Amino acid sequence: MPVFRTDGFEGTSVKFSPFIESRLAVSTGQNFTVLGNGRQYVLELSPRGILQVCFFDTNDVLYDCCWAECNENLLLSACANGSLKMWDIARPPAANPISSLEEHACEAQSVDWNPVRKDSFLSASWDCTVKLWSMERPVSLRTFVEHTAHVYTSTWNPQHADVFASSSADRTVRCWDVRNANSILVIPAHKDEIVGCDWNKYNNSLLVTGSIDQTICVWDVRNHAVPVTVLQGHSKGVRRVKFSPFHENIIGSCAYDMTVCMWDISIQDSLLARYDHHTEFPFGFDMSIHEDNLLASAGLDDCVYVWPHGFDPRA
Repeated sequence: MPVFRTDGFEGTSVKFSPFIESRLAVSTGQNFTVLGNGRQYVLELSPRGILQVCFFDTNDVLYDCCWAECNENLLLSACANGSLKMWDIARPPAANPISSLEEHACEAQSVDWNPVRKDSFLSASWDCTVKLWSMERPVSLRTFVEHTAHVYTSTWNPQHADVFASSSADRTVRCWDVRNANSILVIPAHKDEIVGCDWNKYNNSLLVTGSIDQTICVWDVRNHAVPVTVLQGHSKGVRRVKFSPFHENIIGSCAYDMTVCMWDISIQDSLLARYDHHTEFPFGFDMSIHEDNLLASAGLDDCVYVWPHGFDPRA
């Protein structure tokens, strides 16, 4: 499938739609995402390649995005000024954003919609906090203040509506229950900043973390004294990690070594594939929940790729 070019805007996040199998969202920013404007793209996979459905411009770089689980047209972006922008792609760009949530004091780094309850979402920020939001309120429901450094990721447990995990530059991953003010578990998971984490879709006790220390660790939250496995293969810091929505044992990752890797934690030689199609850092990575082994990545080379695992993304 041909590459889609976000010319002048570097990709930071890519997410497949939970409703429409051919649709995906891509967050971007200018100037290698350090300073400048942002643009939220909505793209469509078609026999003619990857086509642009629409885009929304912002005055600040966008670091992440997620689709709403309650409405196929709603999309949420995390902004460098700390705000969260809600978009309705059924409305024209001039009528967007439909809301701007402005509570974080520093860059909003990630957003994640609750896949179980479907009416709430999380945001994580460099202000060291995670916030819980509801579609029904213009202000956050709760702020979780425990991390002692930047929070990069907060992600819902796929089977428990009240449980989420967060990863931080303080080298810990924490598990939370939104009914409690304090975390329910703290894992000192890596020797350097933890920039990504994700839950296993089939075993809700398994959590994967990715770190600047170049490793990926899988943890069982019931017995977290040591990791279940440590994946070593990236030569620079790991930017994103993702469990497969189809296979309990499959993990995808992207890293600052400009590669996307696929892993099988059930075998000794875990590295299944290494893709080196990006010429700058791939900051965004996702797997389709509709089609097994369909992957997507977005990078600072202004390129978005969608391809089936096992094939060359550039083909």
